[in-house]
Amino acid sequence: MSLSTTASSADGATVNDTPEEWRAQLEALPSLEELGGSVPAVFLAHGQPMLIMSPQLAAQRGGQFGALATIQGPDGLLVQFLRDLGPHLLTKYRPKALVILSAHWETAGGGVTTDYGGENPLLYDYFGFDQALYEVEFKSRGDRQVAERVVELLQAAGIKSSRLTNKLEPRGEDGRGFQGPGLDHGVFVPLIHMFKGEAPIPVVQVSIPSDLRPETQHTLGASLAPLRSEGVLVVAGGLSIHTFRDFSAFSPDTAKPQYRAWEKSIVDAVAVAEPDARHRALFDLVQHPSFRAAHPREEHFVPLYVAQGAGSEGGEAKGARMVCGLWGAKTIVFGV
Repeated sequence: MSLSTTASSADGATVNDTPEEWRAQLEALPSLEELGGSVPAVFLAHGQPMLIMSPQLAAQRGGQFGALATIQGPDGLLVQFLRDLGPHLLTKYRPKALVILSAHWETAGGGVTTDYGGENPLLYDYFGFDQALYEVEFKSRGDRQVAERVVELLQAAGIKSSRLTNKLEPRGEDGRGFQGPGLDHGVFVPLIHMFKGEAPIPVVQVSIPSDLRPETQHTLGASLAPLRSEGVLVVAGGLSIHTFRDFSAFSPDTAKPQYRAWEKSIVDAVAVAEPDARHRALFDLVQHPSFRAAHPREEHFVPLYVAQGAGSEGGEAKGARMVCGLWGAKTIVFGV
């Protein structure tokens, strides 16, 4: 489905980045009935731990975060968007469960699936923050039937590494050296704002393949596509800019021109009307000259390909829409 886009910067690097614009985009998304009963898939800007700081603490540490706070601070634009997005998805698509993948959980082959039972634990997989961020709560429950269905689909697609993990099993190194079980901060940080601290539907997390290749991510996502017609919302979380080498990149006011070119390339790729051409344009993004500047390691970008695959139908690309194009934190809906 083709919808209009509102460019919010003269060079097109950001789109739909004001509350009025992204709310209009959310309202314009097709209904569940118009989509034949299939819930869309989402590449979600999951933000970072500053989203769940108290405004007072963020103000005290403001010098450490600089312009990042305007977009990804506790009162920033991304928090405002997430608070709009969650209720909208629940109301418009009435999902029975959420299957979510995060840039912060990778395993060989991917497809390891949480089966935590009554309540999902949290994995505070960040360091150097104030104690309050290690006491944050987010209430959610798992769902054995949904988790088993995920593994069934992935195994059928040849992803033999897919299996269930329980509440007692540590998730492993997952690329960052954090042990223990639980939903990582790429899951609970955005969901705290989307669902006001408690998920009204079951949440199951699935690991992404650690090879971080777009093709592998897309294959895993496409394997999950049947869930959409079964009433399950598939979300893959990351960011469009994620680098610790150049903190100026996190604000359009301070970023070098290469980052503007990169952000615009994502907007342009999503805007390609013909589905197969859009598919190719999205895959070509990892060859962009500024990709490595924005993503020294690609784990925060490749979840886009999981969502793209999940939004396909029978392996064929469907519609896509950038509902919120915040700088460095773009959210794209696939399968519309």
